[in-house]
Amino acid sequence: MRTSLNPITGKQYTIPAEPDDRAGIDAFLSQNSSKPVVAVQGLGFVGAVMSLVCANALGRDYAVLGVDLPTPEAYWRIQSLNEGIFPLTAEDPKIETFFARAREQGNFYATYDPYAYAVADVIIVDINLDVAKDTEAWGRLNDYDVDLTGFRKAMRAIGEQCKEDVLVLVETTVPPGTCQKVVRPILEEELARRGLPTDRFKLGHSYERVMPGPNYVDSIRTFPRVYAGVDEKSADATEAFLKTIIDTEQCPLTRLESTNATEMAKVLENAYRAMNIAFVVEWSRFAEEAGVDLYGVVNAIRQRPTHANLMYPGIGVGGYCLTKDPLLASWSRRELFGAEEGLHHSERAVAVNDRMPVYAYEFLREQHGSLNGARVLLLGVSYRGEVGDTRFSPVDLFYDCLQADGAQLTLHDPYVPYWPEKEREVHQDLQAALAEQPQVVAISTGHQLYKRPGTIDALMALEGLFIYDTIGVLSAEQIVRLRERHTVKVLGRGDL
Repeated sequence: MRTSLNPITGKQYTIPAEPDDRAGIDAFLSQNSSKPVVAVQGLGFVGAVMSLVCANALGRDYAVLGVDLPTPEAYWRIQSLNEGIFPLTAEDPKIETFFARAREQGNFYATYDPYAYAVADVIIVDINLDVAKDTEAWGRLNDYDVDLTGFRKAMRAIGEQCKEDVLVLVETTVPPGTCQKVVRPILEEELARRGLPTDRFKLGHSYERVMPGPNYVDSIRTFPRVYAGVDEKSADATEAFLKTIIDTEQCPLTRLESTNATEMAKVLENAYRAMNIAFVVEWSRFAEEAGVDLYGVVNAIRQRPTHANLMYPGIGVGGYCLTKDPLLASWSRRELFGAEEGLHHSERAVAVNDRMPVYAYEFLREQHGSLNGARVLLLGVSYRGEVGDTRFSPVDLFYDCLQADGAQLTLHDPYVPYWPEKEREVHQDLQAALAEQPQVVAISTGHQLYKRPGTIDALMALEGLFIYDTIGVLSAEQIVRLRERHTVKVLGRGDL
């Protein structure tokens, strides 16, 4: 018997042996009989919120089915949604507002049964597609690969059930060429196997630009969208659907000539940002050697509009996109388009960024000395501020380095009660974390809480701390105040 544990409530669910939720789906549809049906494949950090956006669509009333797998990692999310508890933590009140409205309207239902695809007019693909990295000790990238097995299986699940004239909209970030070379052939094969025409379905791609945090919903609903279809009718159908869920009065829809182009746009967008971050890594080291405040330097350069996106130093790159998307592009160039070489600069950017937490640790070790036996409090374990997402968090490797050095680690994060990658409870009460009498306090995630006056007051109430700011959260005034009682070091500030 398999089970799935809800990390938010602690409730454990028994996973059904077979995916049989047809009665639940049919009951839901009977209550929404006049509405077009949208099925969202994947109820993770993108799909769950995308489901709410569709259930609260601006231009059409939809019946929305959120679909995920009956696995230990996913099944609890399905049950949690149907029990009225949204499975993600983020500082965006619109999530709870949209969720409450969808429940009141009765137009959102979560399920694990692929029968949902058989009744859907639109199917949105929001599943994970990971890069398998072969890394040596401390995050050194040796090689990587993209395994499309799970993605292909998910597309086949759609093809085995979907209507012949369905619109399949892929939002997942995929290697360029995926819709044309992977998704389309699978759908055609499965439809033909079922004796259905293969020229009526529509297949589009429109990548999401989701930004977890206080603007989570708006990053889907009121943010510029790029889209394309595998043919003209697919592009037209994609545009018509997007106009019902995107506020096109606030943000434009941009049509590109092919799904190859939109798929490339997403990975290029993220590869550019990853390279920008990698670029500043060596400059942060130079600034420390030269006794220069790199934050001040970057701020001065940013006064020039053409250079306003120059990055700051930091502990590293995390989250689901920048850590892999440049590699998706490089893999695609070799494996789907037959080039002899990948994209070397993009690969190098990921390799550099993966090692940033190690440098952050080494800087701390140089400034503090041995950390063996030291009580170290990490303020933040999520990959970025104001979110509860620990996937690929740079704090993970930073934690490993400290643990290997013999540090006694305490964790705090206002959005993360439990860190699944480390299987550790996380303090959400800052006073409780400080009560464990840390000797070193490392600000490792940019939550707003850590720069608030109350937090500075709490730190000032303690004696003789070594405070290490890995991402420049503290202001110059706060640093001056804290240095009255503590040692303060900031990564990338060589003037301290």
